[in-house]
Amino acid sequence: MDLFDEGGEGMHAYVLGFQEVDRTQIMVVGGKGASLGELSRLEGIHVPDGFCVSTEAFKRILGEAPALGEWLDRLSRLKAEDRDGIRELSAEIRTLIEGMAIPEDVQEAITRILSRLGEQAAYAVRSSATAEDLPTASFAGQQDTYLNVIGKPAILAHVSRCWASLFTERAVIYRLRHGFDHRKVHMAVVVQKMVAPQAAGTLFTADPVTSNRKVSSIEAGFGLGEALVSGLVNADGYKVRNGQVTEKTVATKKLATWALADGGTQERVLEPERQNSPVLTDEQIVRLERLGRRIEGHFGHPQDIEWCLADDAFYIVQSRPITTLYPIPDVGDRGNHVFISVGHQQMMTDPMKPLGLSLWQLTAARPMYAAGGRLFVDVMKELASPASRGVLMDALGRADPLLKDALMTLIERGDFIEPSPAAPPAPGPAQGKPGMSPGGSHPPIDDDPAIVAELIASSQTSIEALKRNIQTKSGVELLDFILEDVQHLKKSLFEPRSVSVIMAAMNASSWINEKMMAWLGEKNAADTLSQSVPNNITSEMGLALLDVADAIRPHPEVIEYLKNARDEGFLEGLTRLEGGQAAHDALSAYLDKFGMRCVGEIDVTRTRWREKPTTLVPLLLGNIKTFEPGAGSRKFEQGRQEALKKEQELLARLKQSPDGEQKAGEAQRMIRRLRNFIGYREYPKYGIVNRYFLYKQALLKEADQLVRAHVLHEKEDIGYLTLQELREVMRTNQLDGQLVSRRKDEHERYRKLTPPRVITSEGEIVAGAYKRADLPAGALVGLAVSSGVVEGRARVLLDMADANLAEGDILVTSFTDPSWTPLFVSIKGLVTEVGGLMTHGAVIAREYGLPAVVGVEQATRLIQDGQRIRVHGTEGYVEILP
Repeated sequence: MDLFDEGGEGMHAYVLGFQEVDRTQIMVVGGKGASLGELSRLEGIHVPDGFCVSTEAFKRILGEAPALGEWLDRLSRLKAEDRDGIRELSAEIRTLIEGMAIPEDVQEAITRILSRLGEQAAYAVRSSATAEDLPTASFAGQQDTYLNVIGKPAILAHVSRCWASLFTERAVIYRLRHGFDHRKVHMAVVVQKMVAPQAAGTLFTADPVTSNRKVSSIEAGFGLGEALVSGLVNADGYKVRNGQVTEKTVATKKLATWALADGGTQERVLEPERQNSPVLTDEQIVRLERLGRRIEGHFGHPQDIEWCLADDAFYIVQSRPITTLYPIPDVGDRGNHVFISVGHQQMMTDPMKPLGLSLWQLTAARPMYAAGGRLFVDVMKELASPASRGVLMDALGRADPLLKDALMTLIERGDFIEPSPAAPPAPGPAQGKPGMSPGGSHPPIDDDPAIVAELIASSQTSIEALKRNIQTKSGVELLDFILEDVQHLKKSLFEPRSVSVIMAAMNASSWINEKMMAWLGEKNAADTLSQSVPNNITSEMGLALLDVADAIRPHPEVIEYLKNARDEGFLEGLTRLEGGQAAHDALSAYLDKFGMRCVGEIDVTRTRWREKPTTLVPLLLGNIKTFEPGAGSRKFEQGRQEALKKEQELLARLKQSPDGEQKAGEAQRMIRRLRNFIGYREYPKYGIVNRYFLYKQALLKEADQLVRAHVLHEKEDIGYLTLQELREVMRTNQLDGQLVSRRKDEHERYRKLTPPRVITSEGEIVAGAYKRADLPAGALVGLAVSSGVVEGRARVLLDMADANLAEGDILVTSFTDPSWTPLFVSIKGLVTEVGGLMTHGAVIAREYGLPAVVGVEQATRLIQDGQRIRVHGTEGYVEILP
């Protein structure tokens, strides 16, 4: 609907009493008006009487200002950063609206309802936009509120001001930043009788700090609530849980806002004896909390409520959904659960689409629960039993100290996790990912590198068979084939020899670090010993792109062509250039081996390099510019020599110590085990992503058929359906037209949420902290995952596509997955916000010999692009240099 669409003639309802309004009428009376109408119908909830001036009145007055259309077009073209342009243009629009006469019939409608309610009563006049107080977007504070307005002329003037407040500078910037069209947001106005309160404040039915849905948080002050909202005074703070006041903070309240007899408000100094007295009694606090729970129950979502207290009765003057809470994973029962984030282990904290979520859930070893587009594993049973708790905490502590500390906080608090004498074994850290490991003990394995070669050959044979077989399937048969193949994939992931190889490598790494520290005082020795190991498919990917650069470097015409490559068909154009065939063949071979990879690759819906090969072009051009021919093999050999040198040095030192020959023999066996096996750790993920890409190609072919049958609008829409839903669509050739658009909106909302490492079934987000006291002032603490100290220029990147790295830069980003590996050849250090000891960024950093610190909270905000930093990869912290 456009601002100038006036609707049917003679059908306008310019004014609606609260009793005529409910939550379905947001487009008529705005979010605030719809909420008050709904609240006024609830038994036991007192809402001061009033009415809404509808959006029809707003559209009517704007329809009489033809010049406004051009001004709104100009406003839409401005960027949110253009504060001066916004300030100037929005002020002109407000002046225009406030200066216009309210049409006679609108005035008459307002006058009629005022005469019934009492024209000389005092009113609050509040803006109520159609895009505020929604479950998905809170525009709180973006428009204006006027209190204690008395008399018809004043009320009409303030209605015009509320209309104009749709174009305050802050409201315009908010809409520009959140993608709301100025023409599609309409303004209603709420006119509500004032009560003369002794006290007022806010009530959140979920704790805004911890997100706990069982804890209500109340702020209270004397007089009107405006002094609290505007920050003029400190408020009393109360926390309530299950009808019990659990926390009470009584603030010193020097000022309060009071209504004046002839209109308007005034701040006054409170009497000294009231300044430190509590605003509410315990009985009133509990009564208010009960009202809040009733309102929350009606709306079905935690609420941010504004209340006032007059003559010991609570009046509700506003209730809006709290939009910032992270959704709670749904297990389907009312028991206590502790969920840990899968994304923090998988280096993928972005939201996944439903198809990606459902496929990963099917691949996992244990149930995973979706919330906010991310997956979580419930570890309540393991935490409840002291026996399994130790195994779990040990595994998680090595991988992610912040996760362990958050869980320790919950355990030590003793108010949520009920002890249980026995519980199933904790998920083992076989692949460093909760839910992607079968747990349990694993049989010992010989230090024979042939085992790894056999496992890789078996995986490749299986993938080749899948390639052949999947091409013969279509429709429901294809979906059933994929569902069955996922079970084969799952079985191969947890094949005992495969798990034993990975466990043997990880145990060898831990043994080396512990023993070399104890025997020689050498910290994190396994980091250097892990450089340039054989069979690491992920580190090979970065070096192989250097080889592709070698094939292109001698051909200037090809390099110029690549600089302008924008079209995904650029590969075919290469063959027409001198040297282009060699470049084409090298890049095609690379894509054959690694083209199924991409950022966020555990989500099958993400665009793969094979689908968008231009992703690799900037990396290739960077390699051509930065490196000399043969850099790939030189880098690998250099790492191998450094590892060999470190091994020889450690063994020589051990032989000089007591029982030296025995210690050296044990160390040599463990080093051999580490180097034989640690490279394989990356291979199961490569196998998963290979299979996922084959599934995706087959599913997109089917999606093409659904588009031709007009079941889907575009083939990528299958990403917004789970595998099971997609099977049903293929079976029936039918799809609810609104489902995909709802899921798209949902996905956009989820992108704005930050997933927690730990969240309980009460919605409480438990944060962890590093317990370190030995750091320099101002240091950013994290987890040491790859040894060494390095200084350099920080390149803060949130998207691999923006990479413009010079050799010697230090990469600072939120997380890295295998797709970032080609960048690692150009950097000399790594800092990430998310990560653990055995996550991909850490493994590859060690293999390439890059000092790295991961799990540095808010690193991309605290470190500025271009700053010089020092990365302490051995000790686990980062310094920002002057």
